[in-house]
This record gives sequence, C-alpha cells and structure tokens, in this order.
Amino acid sequence: MKNRLIHILIFFVLILFTSCSSVYYLRVQTGIPGSNDLPANIQSLTLVNRTVDSRYHNYAADTLQQQFYIKQFKHDTVLYDLTAVDTVIRALGELLYESGRFDIVIPENRFVPHKKNGFVTQVMPWEEVEQICKTFTTDAVLSLDHFKTSISTKYDSETLYDQSEDSYYRAYLAIIAIQYEALFRVYDPQTKKIVNRTIIKDTLWWEGAELSNIELFKRLTSVKNAMVESGIAIALDYSDKISTHWKNDQRKYFENGNQQFEQAHLFAKESDWEQALGLWLIVAEQARGKSLRSKAEFNVALAYEMLGDINQAIIWGVKSYETYYRPLTVEYLNVLKNRKKEVDKYTQNE
Repeated sequence: MKNRLIHILIFFVLILFTSCSSVYYLRVQTGIPGSNDLPANIQSLTLVNRTVDSRYHNYAADTLQQQFYIKQFKHDTVLYDLTAVDTVIRALGELLYESGRFDIVIPENRFVPHKKNGFVTQVMPWEEVEQICKTFTTDAVLSLDHFKTSISTKYDSETLYDQSEDSYYRAYLAIIAIQYEALFRVYDPQTKKIVNRTIIKDTLWWEGAELSNIELFKRLTSVKNAMVESGIAIALDYSDKISTHWKNDQRKYFENGNQQFEQAHLFAKESDWEQALGLWLIVAEQARGKSLRSKAEFNVALAYEMLGDINQAIIWGVKSYETYYRPLTVEYLNVLKNRKKEVDKYTQNE
C-alpha cells in the first residue's frame, strides 16, 4: 500500500534549478498532517453513508426550483436531498485520496442500513465494522452518520433613485442561505474504538441583485446546486481536518566538491536519494579537508530527510555544523527542528 507514514515525511521534488554557485536549489512539497489526523496505522478507509432513509428524495432541479417560486421565493424548510448527501461522500473520497494520506474505497452500495437515536444514527456495531473492512480490505470505516440541510430563501425589490439620470428604477434581490450540519465517525476495528468524531456546522450564502427578475434568477445559483455545493463544502472542511496538507518549500545542497559529488548530484536530480546518499557517505568518511567533509555531511543530512528519516538528518546536520561552521547549516538545522516537531506531533497519534 502506497500510503505509509514515510509518505507524510518525505518530500516530492517538483522543480530543480541551479545557480552560479556550488549550492543547488530544490523546490519541494512538505506534508503537514491535519489538525485531527487519524492514527498512523489507519492508511485506508471505506467510506459509507448511514443517514439516508425514507425522508430522502432525489429532487429534480427544475421541480425543486418551482416549489420555491410558488412560495414567492420566500421559504424556510428542511430538505433531504439524495444528490447532496451523496456528494459529501464522493467529494470527500476524492479529496482524501488526492491528499496522498489514504487509500479510499467507496462501495457501490454505500448507503448502509442503520438505526437512529432520535435524529442521530446509532454507533455502528463492531461486527459490521469488521465485516466492511474485511470485504474491502481497508483499515477503518469512515461513516457519515448525520446530515441535515436547512434552506432559507428571501426575495424582495426596492425602488432606487439615480441622481445622474434624475430617475427612479426598481431593483430585485434574492438570497439563498443553507445551514448545514454533518457528523462523521471513523471506526477502527483493530482497537474497537471510534478514533474520530467530528461535527461540521456552517452556513453558506448566495445572493444576487438585478434590474430584471429574469436576469436575477438566471444568474443566481439554483436551490439544487446550492445544496450540492453545501455537500462539497462539508467534504472540504472535514478533509482539511484529517488529511495531509502540502505546502511549497525549498531545500539546498552542495553539488560540487569532487567527482563523487558530481555523480551524486546526477542521482539526486533523478530523486534517487539512496544512491546519492551512498556517495556522500563515502566522501564524509574519506575526505581529509574539513570544508569538503562538512559539505558531504550536510548533503547526507538532506538525503536522510528526503528519505523520511528526520532523526538521522538532524544527526548529520549537527556533524556538518561541528566539522565546519556555515550559516547555511544553522539555517537548515532550524528547518529540521521544525520538521521534527511536526513529525512528533503526528506520531503521538499512533
């Protein structure tokens, strides 16, 4: 399985470019775990929906819009739309997979039978959790266990005065507000614990103003689309909490020194960090001059970081600093210190 802890720690080289000096620059992406990241042993998820019942309908967009027009677009209601609730799961699956943190399975029969305590779905029985994970070969079950959308629409018009034209004109205004709430639970069959329970609540607004009723409702998003967009917003919010975030960053290493440096540089350009590491280690052990040895030790530190071993990277960074002082080494040790904090924060969730 591709998503292991090391993939949270390693860096993916995007662009390589050189300068006139012996220092080579890399643009990289660094992974930062989400604020509510799941335990490291959970690398794959089966996504299911345990909210859909007899209240849900797959509303046709035109029919739904007409219902609001009949109410003069002044309407407050709760709607249970099948497309909107399914959008949450499908969008969430794509976001979690693209983060590189998880492998994702969304079953064709993802609407799972369930029982409710009042308005909220009961906790999934552990026998069912185990069966789902066994069937789809995943580490845990991520279930949408509650979903609700309250829709409020408003429509009005007002007369405005245009001083430059010395005339009055009528403007039409409309607002759609959707207040949504969702409950996610992540079931770990190994520990028989709910390792994540998150409630997502917010309100989305759409508004428009035109001089014509026809143009107003041509431009304003439909009620159906607004509900689907709310589902996407829920998926985005929850994905941010449990998946890896990637940020652009930069690293440096020494490309010149001797023939082994030049060969290692070619390996590094191809992201073959193990081969590059081997050559830099040889130089670090055999170099007589402190300057060259310090450069090799610096590069060894970088190679270990790229391979996901932050502890070894720090050890070799300190060696480079002790062998020969460079401001660049101090700068890099500070970077590694911050990375170490991020890694420790992540591994505490194991």
